[in-house]
This record gives sequence, structure tokens and C-alpha cells, in this order.
Amino acid sequence: MNENLLRDYEKTTFAHEGLTRPLYKRGSGPGILVMHEIPGIYPPVIEFADRLVAAGYRVYMPELVGQAGREFSNGYLIQSMARACIAKEFHVLASRGSSPITTWLRALARNAHAECGGPGIGCIGMCLTGNFGLALMVDEFVMAPVLSQPSLPFPLGAERKRALHVSDEDLEVIRERTRDGGCPVLGLRFTGDPLCPPERFERLRAELGDAFEGIEIDSSKGNAAGIGPMAHSVVTKDLVDEEGHPTRAALDRVMSFFEERLKQA
Repeated sequence: MNENLLRDYEKTTFAHEGLTRPLYKRGSGPGILVMHEIPGIYPPVIEFADRLVAAGYRVYMPELVGQAGREFSNGYLIQSMARACIAKEFHVLASRGSSPITTWLRALARNAHAECGGPGIGCIGMCLTGNFGLALMVDEFVMAPVLSQPSLPFPLGAERKRALHVSDEDLEVIRERTRDGGCPVLGLRFTGDPLCPPERFERLRAELGDAFEGIEIDSSKGNAAGIGPMAHSVVTKDLVDEEGHPTRAALDRVMSFFEERLKQA
């Protein structure tokens, strides 16, 4: 456990409808909700949040699973995944409905917007939380949603490979928000990632049209950047922070997306 990584964050809690979770906040400027991946708020996730703070944003980072600051290990990964799969807050196989935790996250997003002010906030979900940005888009103040390797529902079968983990009613609201130059959506994935299959991005393009910007990083065998076949976490664990590397280019696009939507707009 490396608690020093979070020493500059205000640790508090956020409660809504009987559910209370730890929350880490830091920075000033437009609000961005960082929804961590499995196994939890581990060092690469904190490093990503630090980048946002340094760029002039106020980060809201709730602890959904795991132990904040704990280093990554395969055992920790399996432990956190198992807990998420049985937790009532996550519905890992739901094709046409969001996980219940998104209701709590929407309340947190409203709180963040109230604290930060301005026209709206951004959000980024990763892996297990990757598609949660779609559910949050139901609220108009969510202006910059990023879906990084969205992995729910787990892609078991053809239907779930292309599913978006939102209800039909919410999807219609999302479509409406993206029409006529409205709220765009940014998505990131590695091409060989089995947890985030190509069918999911194909569906997003079909539903949202030009409003969906999908960045798909080549992780096929023998790819020019030498990215491994098991690459999954675009802006955290599998990021190669070197100019010209495709993961760095993806990170840079995330940062410019937030800039365009939350500052320039």
C-alpha cells in the first residue's frame, strides 16, 4: 500500500440513497469524475488523475472497489474482479441496463458540478466503469464523456459484444444529446482486447454517428509499436509515456478533448 500517492488528495465520503463510498478530491477548475478500473485506485490511475489536476481540473475520484493506493498484482486483480461480479452495485452481464452504481455516480456528478460551477463537467470510465460515461450523459451538465476500454457487459455471446450497458430509454436520450453538434463521446480501446471487442465500437458508431470518436490502437501480432497482445488499459497501466507512441497520442487526445469541451467551450 502506497498511501503517499494520495497525500495531496482530500479524502472524504459521498453518500446517496443509503450508499456511502470513499471519495478523493483534488485540484481546481472544471470538474472531472475519474471512475477507476479494476483492481481499484492503484498507482497508474492516481498518476492519470494527477495529470488532470496539473492541467487545471478538479478531480473527483470515488473508490468503487479495491483499496486506494495498493499496488497492482494479478492476485489483487482477481480479488477485485470477483468482488465486483457479486456486488449488487454492478450488473456485469446487463446488456440493456446500467449498473445500479451509476445512480450513485450521477448524484456525485451533480455534486461535483454544483461545487465547481461552469457549464458542465467531464468524466472518464475505465474497464468495468468504461461505459458508465454513457449513463451519466443522461444529465446535460456532463459535457465530456470518455469511455476507456469499456468492458461491460462482459462480452459473452454476440449480443453482449455489441451491447452498451444502458437502457433503451437512456440510449435515446444519449442519441438526442449527440445530435446536431451536441455532446460528443470519445472512446479508446486496443484492437486485440477481448474485454472490449470491436463490435462495441461499431455499435457506438452506428448509434451516435459522427458524434462518436473512436481511437483503436493496434495491438495485433507484430504491430509497429510493439504493444503486447494482452494490452487493455489505454491511459494507465499500458500507457507508454513517450512522444509518438500511440498510447501517448491517445492520452493527448483525452486531454485535448477535455480542454475543448470544458474550457474552450
